[in-house]
Amino acid sequence: MTDALGWRAKFGVLAPSTNTIVEPDFYRMIVPGVTAHFSRIHIRNQALGNDAAMEALLDQIREEMEYTVQRVMTAEVDYMVMGMSAETFWGGMAGNREFIRQIKDWSGLDVATGAEACERALGLFGAKKIGVVTPYQPIGDENVIKFFDEIGFDVVNIKGLRCPTAVSIAHVTEDELRKALIEVDGHDIDALVQAGTNLSMVSLADEAERWLGKPVIAINAATWWMALRENGIEDKVYGCGRLLREF
Repeated sequence: MTDALGWRAKFGVLAPSTNTIVEPDFYRMIVPGVTAHFSRIHIRNQALGNDAAMEALLDQIREEMEYTVQRVMTAEVDYMVMGMSAETFWGGMAGNREFIRQIKDWSGLDVATGAEACERALGLFGAKKIGVVTPYQPIGDENVIKFFDEIGFDVVNIKGLRCPTAVSIAHVTEDELRKALIEVDGHDIDALVQAGTNLSMVSLADEAERWLGKPVIAINAATWWMALRENGIEDKVYGCGRLLREF
C-alpha cells in the first residue's frame, strides 16, 4: 500500500527536543508526495555554555539516539534525515562515517547528515576555501574544522556564536547572522557554510548569495536537498538557496 500523502517518500527525521527551527524549515521545503516525520531526541540538560557542557549534551544525544530511531521506524519511513548537525561533524570524517553506519545498523535505511550534505554541496560548487558560521563553543568549531580539513576543504575563517543553551540558538537574530556571514567572508573565500540546525538561516542564505556573489550553504537546506536527491526527487525549491533551485 502507498501512503496517501507520502506517496513518493516518507522521511524519518531525528531532531533534538530543544530544536524549534529545523522542523518548520523542513516543512517549508516540502514537495508534493514527500512527508517528514519527526522523532525527538530527549535533551534533559540543554546547557551549552562551555566545552564541557557541549560534550555533555552530545553524550545525551548518543544515549537517546537508538530509541529515537526505533520510535520513528514504527511509521515505516523510507529514509532517515539527521536534524542535528554537531554530532555529524564530531570526530571529523571518521566520526561522520561511523554515525552514518550506526543509523543504518539501527534502521536499515540510508541517512542524510548535515556534514555530508555540505561536503557534496561544496564539491558541486567547486569551492576549496570556506568561511563557516556556527552556534557552537570552541570545541564544536574544532570538530567542524577537522571534518572539512579531512575532506579537503580549507576553513579560512570560522565564527562560533557560543550560544549558552540549546534553545537559545534559535534566538539568534537575522541581523546577528548577517554580521557573522560578513565577518567570515573575504576575497579569498569561495563559499560560506552555516552549521547548527537550530539557527534560522535558510532565507538569509538565499538573500546573502545575491549580495555576496558566492554560494552560502545553510545546513538545513543542504540536508533537505541531499535527502530529496538521494531519493530521486528532483523538484526545485525556491527561496532557499542555489542548491535547491539549481541542482
